[in-house]
Formats: sequence, C-alpha cells, structure tokens
Amino acid sequence: QVQLVESGGGLVQAGGSLRLSCTATGRALSNFHVGWFRQAPGTEREVVSGIPRTGMINDADFVQDRFAISRDNTENTVTLQMNSLKPEDTAVYYCAAYSEGTWPWSVAREENAYNYWGQGTQVTVSS
Repeated sequence: QVQLVESGGGLVQAGGSLRLSCTATGRALSNFHVGWFRQAPGTEREVVSGIPRTGMINDADFVQDRFAISRDNTENTVTLQMNSLKPEDTAVYYCAAYSEGTWPWSVAREENAYNYWGQGTQVTVSS
C-alpha cells in the first residue's frame, strides 16, 4: 500500500506559477509509475502529465511545455511545476500511482491504469 498526499495548490493570477507536490508514505514512490490528473467542475478527470519508473515523461497536449514533472526520490515526492498558468487550468489536481504493468502513454494516460490516488489539491487561476 502507498498513500499519496498532494500539496501546493492555491490561487494565482494568470501567467503565474505553482508547484504541486505528491508525497508518498508507506512505500517508495520510485517503484511506481506516477501521473498527475485534473478535474474542473462539470468535466471529466483528464491526465496532465506522467512519469514512469524509468523512461520518458509524457504530457497532455494542452501542457505545451508550460508544466514540468519530476521526481525527488530522497523526499519520496513527485512534483509538478506549473508555469504560465491560464484560467482554464483551474481544477482540482490529483496525483496517482500504479506499480503493476508497463508504461506506454496509451495506458498511463487513462485513469483506470492507476490504483492509488491522492485526495486532490485545488488550483485556481484568476484572469
């Protein structure tokens, strides 16, 4: 079992930045594939970015090089650095993890690949 806790959300003006953290307890997050998802009111949850145990990072098309996902194994954390934020980035952001199976992006961009989820952190971008 692994428990995930997100932090770092908040209110920011358009063009600003936020740094979200996903901290794990119970097991080493380095053993998991990790994804960030988001859900805006009235919409379905969608993938933002993902980082496999090893290999290439993947981003959703809307990221457009504004966000960067990274691992800090000493802190047992995966971070999502978000820059150039837009009002349409407003959502609850979730981190998720899975350890069984492989990482093709076709699999990892789907929320049903993940069996561990955090509680979410609110990101609000004002215009």
